[in-house]
Amino acid sequence: MPSVRLSDSIAIFLRESDINLAAITIRNLAAETHLALRRRAAEHGRSTEAEVRAILDEAVRPATRLKWGSALVAAFAPSGGVDLDIVRDPTPAEGASLE
Repeated sequence: MPSVRLSDSIAIFLRESDINLAAITIRNLAAETHLALRRRAAEHGRSTEAEVRAILDEAVRPATRLKWGSALVAAFAPSGGVDLDIVRDPTPAEGASLE
């Protein structure tokens, strides 16, 4: 192991929503873990911060979670699905009057 001094903490910023950003600080992260994260990030072509976000997203929002759109399609599939005939009005919309 190279004798590189890493900080005892790594600040990670996670996107909570388009408006709010959440921040997480991980204290006492082992140097080996930090190095492994940096290597994994490099393998995926992203920053260490982006790699940690991806790992956390995968852990708390697994691919097997219920997706409502897919659930609705599956619910109506036995009946042949639902076809909607939607006719759109081709007239351009007018802007709102501010007077």
